Amino acid sequence: MTILIILNREPYDSTDVTWNALRLAGTLVDQGQDVRLFLMNDSVDLARDVCRPPEGYDQDLSAMLKALIERGVPVQVCGTCMARCGLYKNHPYFEGAESSTMAALAEWVADSDKVLTF
Repeated sequence: MTILIILNREPYDSTDVTWNALRLAGTLVDQGQDVRLFLMNDSVDLARDVCRPPEGYDQDLSAMLKALIERGVPVQVCGTCMARCGLYKNHPYFEGAESSTMAALAEWVADSDKVLTF
C-alpha cells in the first residue's frame, strides 16, 4: 500500500501537528508501508537546515525528516513555495528533499492508495 502524507503547516507553530505527522510516517514505515511525503505551504521550512527548534521545544523536526529520508522515504517539496512560504523564504532545501512541482504532486496523489493531510 502506498500512503502519501502532505504537510502544510509551519513546523514549530505551537502545536504538535507536524511532529505527529512525522511520527505517523515513521510508524507506517515500521509496519512495512510505502510512505511518501510532500511538503508545501509553510511546511517547506521543515526541509531547510536553517530551521531549528525554538527554545524549550524538545523535538528536532528537521532531524526527524532527515531520518525518514535515510530510511528511504521519498520527500518532495514544493518548488514554488521555496520563495513564497515559510519563515526562511529562498533558503535552499537540504539534500534528500527534492524540489518538486504541482504536477508531480498530482501524480503522487493519483498513484497513492491513501492520502493524508496535516
